[in-house]
Amino acid sequence: MSIYVLSISIACLFLVFVLELVRRQKLREQYSLLWILFSIILVIISLNVSFVEWVADRLGVKYAPAVLFLFGLIFCFAFILHLTIVITRLTAQVLRLTQEIAILKEREALHGQND
Repeated sequence: MSIYVLSISIACLFLVFVLELVRRQKLREQYSLLWILFSIILVIISLNVSFVEWVADRLGVKYAPAVLFLFGLIFCFAFILHLTIVITRLTAQVLRLTQEIAILKEREALHGQND
């Protein structure tokens, strides 16, 4: 089995898996779009062997299928960066909400003492 057939198979299975996670509402659509796009791009690149060989030649890669893994690695880094940004924003929101709850509880406690 060639690495290209394996790559196509894995990308298709991954695409089906992501779609199933979305259908079962275990993965939000906004995050699934990146994974779906990645799977489709990987299938297209895997189907176009001459493109992979051309990119490998331009990059000086001796084993052309390694370029597929390079694309996957670059995507993973980009996605991890995206998730880090999301986590940072959510952390700031949790901190703000925690502070607001503490202020509300303090006001409630003060009003309870005044009654």
